[in-house]
Amino acid sequence: MDLGLKDKRVLVTGATRGIGRATARVFAEERARVAITYHSSKDAAEELVEEFGGPTRARALQCDLADPVSIAQAVRSVEDFWGGVDVVVGNAQTWVWVNPDELPPYHDMPMGHWLARYRENVEGHLWTVRQALAGMRERRWGRIVLLSSITATHGNPGSELYSAAKGALHGFVRGLMWTGDGVLANVVAPGGTVSEQLEAVDPDVLAAAVRKTPSGRLTTAEEVARLIVFLASEANGNINGQVIHTAGGL
Repeated sequence: MDLGLKDKRVLVTGATRGIGRATARVFAEERARVAITYHSSKDAAEELVEEFGGPTRARALQCDLADPVSIAQAVRSVEDFWGGVDVVVGNAQTWVWVNPDELPPYHDMPMGHWLARYRENVEGHLWTVRQALAGMRERRWGRIVLLSSITATHGNPGSELYSAAKGALHGFVRGLMWTGDGVLANVVAPGGTVSEQLEAVDPDVLAAAVRKTPSGRLTTAEEVARLIVFLASEANGNINGQVIHTAGGL
């Protein structure tokens, strides 16, 4: 199937590992031009640029979700180099899936610790979309896909803040779906996903996750990536405002 992504200008945040990297790679396979943001993994980002065909096909941009100026500069850099942004994939986050026993109870967390993380995970995506949306509307075509988690609807021990941040993205997209002008916005909500990030997770936690998954296995990063790329393509004609789980039935 031709997804109609040839030469589309795509921005994938947090694309140096896991689902973000897999997504950027699938976009490149579909002949899109891919801008990938990184927070600190400059070398990994530049390796992807070379893999995808060099600076005419890919760009590596440093971006800090906590800094609206940094976000605006990243989006503007893509617009200046390629003339616009057609697709935004909001993948970057500042928390990873860990053993809940390693987290202090929510009521014991210092406000300065959790509030900053919450704001980055919510406002960082809102700022990214805001910077790109006007150009999408002017061109009367755009796709926005934000990454959430099944914990936003299913919950998980110790996930109060993470679930709250991801749930906020669901509400944001439900409003964004009324943008019109050819712009479609959706959320993809993975469960436990096979990637290098799971190497730090307690094996017992992983085994428990597999046991409670109806399909009997975890989803791979590439499987999540292919759904994201479909939603961000011409092939998605009218899927809008939806939260789609990629968690084997959860």
